[in-house]
Amino acid sequence: MARGTNSLTLRAALDPGARLSSWFESLRAHIVAWASTCADSYAATAMYEQLSRLSDAELGRRGITRGDLHRWVFDELARPAIRGTSITDRKRD
Repeated sequence: MARGTNSLTLRAALDPGARLSSWFESLRAHIVAWASTCADSYAATAMYEQLSRLSDAELGRRGITRGDLHRWVFDELARPAIRGTSITDRKRD
């Protein structure tokens, strides 16, 4: 008994142009993800450097202790991105 195959699916699977296009799309997605990660890491570094220059009293007014500063910045980096904002624009809940 022959298996039913869709000739369009078979042509698409064998079409080198379709495979190449899929490969480029996958590559593009990886590059975008890498660039986004780099941008978030750079922003977190800048945020940490700015906040680390503040006095303990000023950090306390923001609800951050000096010992937890690195965790606070990491939590900001790990939070899901809010559409249209960078991590430096996000408000701490």
